[in-house]
Amino acid sequence: MAEKQWPRRRHRAGSRAAGGLALLLAVVTGCAGPAAERTVPAAVQRLLDARADAVRDRDARAFLTSVDPGADAFRDRQRRMFANLRRVPLADWRYRLVRTGAFRLPAEAGGGPRIAAEVRLRYRLAGYDTAPVTAVQYLTFTRRDGHWRISSDTDGAAEGKPTARQLWDQGPVQRVRGTHSLVLGTGQSEARLRELARRADAAVPAVSDAWPGRWSREVVIEAPDSVRRMAELLGSPDDSAYTGIAAVTTGEAGASNRAPADRVIVNPQAYGELSALGRRIVLTHETTHVATRTATTAATPLWLSEGFADWTAYRTAHRGPRAAAPELTRAVAAGQVPDRLPTTADFGFDAGADRLNRAYEGGWLACRMIADTWGEDRLVSFYRAMAKAPEGAKGLDRTMRKELHVPTAEFTAQWRTYVQRVLG
Repeated sequence: MAEKQWPRRRHRAGSRAAGGLALLLAVVTGCAGPAAERTVPAAVQRLLDARADAVRDRDARAFLTSVDPGADAFRDRQRRMFANLRRVPLADWRYRLVRTGAFRLPAEAGGGPRIAAEVRLRYRLAGYDTAPVTAVQYLTFTRRDGHWRISSDTDGAAEGKPTARQLWDQGPVQRVRGTHSLVLGTGQSEARLRELARRADAAVPAVSDAWPGRWSREVVIEAPDSVRRMAELLGSPDDSAYTGIAAVTTGEAGASNRAPADRVIVNPQAYGELSALGRRIVLTHETTHVATRTATTAATPLWLSEGFADWTAYRTAHRGPRAAAPELTRAVAAGQVPDRLPTTADFGFDAGADRLNRAYEGGWLACRMIADTWGEDRLVSFYRAMAKAPEGAKGLDRTMRKELHVPTAEFTAQWRTYVQRVLG
């Protein structure tokens, strides 16, 4: 019986910091004059700078100085959040005020002037991140006794602007270091975290063998305590979309000389149901996304990026095509051979589990066919070449002609024949 397949979908989260300061202020007490428009953002940025200094210095008292003393519940949460950071190895932590007036503030009786602001948190983990993680926060600032302080990070949620949550917002962070990995978890047993580190450590050399060249060869794994917490880290209000997803890699795709900070986020329920081989395949697949991030652009079709990650994961797994591609095997047996390569829509969570699995399996078999027909080196070369291609069908066709010496239509026909042959 074929092992149950858990789809692994790369989730592109995070974006580059956006434009400059907007000086229009949402001050509840009325319109601010030109002087206030210049000085209030500067005062708020100074507060954020002092708050960042306190995090880097591990100074809890200074950190809480940035929090409104009149916001009791928020202050308690901030105190716990700061304590939860104790075992997180930070290399840097900074805030940047992007704009004020970012959302409408709820009515509040009494109190001082308030500002609704969009803020970017940028942080790096020591020894692992070559570029910062960027997280958007929607904060309310209240002026009391002549000073601006943060009084809430939830007011923007009513307008669909929730503050991005991090692992330390969910509880005390546990830490396990591996040879090539850092595992951060909440509410997990040490044995589970060490098992994740061990499998990630094994995945790194396997990926490096399949993907030669420069990459960090370090993997950061986050292990929340539930699928709901996993969805929260991914900025999703719907945890049902991740129920059957064993792990997701976050990061910003794009060719650059420095790989953005990636995180492999593990779903404890789905991952826990996998066999030892299934766990190995999942973590090797996700580690491949970390390695290939700088060579993955909007021009890279999902069948190639996901198929290559599966090809790497199955490369030394010694599993036959029928066992590794059960959904497509059933489709072929029913005479339903796919007539096209998987599309972006096929990889959507709303596509349904069967269609999603067939998309992964089809992408894997396309990459397997390239490796079998043109060689593994040519598969890697084709992947890298797609990073420089124009986005869309013309860019794909041009790159296929150059790297594989066949147009997309001929490649697709060969793939259909290959699928029938290896699964029939």
